[in-house]
Amino acid sequence: MIEQSTRAPDAPGNAALRGMFAARKQVFIDKLKWDLPVLDGRFELDQFDTPHARYLILLDPDDLRHRASARLLPTTAPHLLGDIYPHLCADGPPSGHHLWEISRFCLDPAQTPAERRDARNQLVTALADHALHNGISDYVGIAEAGWYHSISKFGWACRTLGPVHRDSACRIVALNIAIDEDTLPGLKRTGTYAPLMLKYEEAGEPAL
Repeated sequence: MIEQSTRAPDAPGNAALRGMFAARKQVFIDKLKWDLPVLDGRFELDQFDTPHARYLILLDPDDLRHRASARLLPTTAPHLLGDIYPHLCADGPPSGHHLWEISRFCLDPAQTPAERRDARNQLVTALADHALHNGISDYVGIAEAGWYHSISKFGWACRTLGPVHRDSACRIVALNIAIDEDTLPGLKRTGTYAPLMLKYEEAGEPAL
């Protein structure tokens, strides 16, 4: 499933996916130097980009370019925390039909700092809205320690699932975000709340 802003209703799914995978390559491989697979020298995809994945993709309303995106994976299927980083969780990685993993939270680097902040707030709000409307009670994920510090201040209930670990050149931690009736008021209190209407579009295997 792809979810994108209704401000870009005519964007075909494959174009939205191409923009997202290209931005992921620019951010996670070119900028952050993560050791990840690259398709055609342009796109970042890994073993978790399967039909199980849902993608939230924000597109520019004028030229339909990628602005921000995130990947959601059910914890009842293969996912990063459960399959690669279970050691980050003191009590083992949580799983269940109401728990989904957030990964590849990506803000397009071509934007200005102010545009990235707006896109970040809209994507965070979209994640909360999606959870509230789809029976998701918790998100789990992995974050660099500094990024976790930011995530925890967005206004939602966020906690670590274990101690910080060093992975290659950075310090990472597993996290849990609870989503309930207090989440949107919390985002509003911190100025993070930035709602968008969502368009739902079915997608199978990523086709580029």
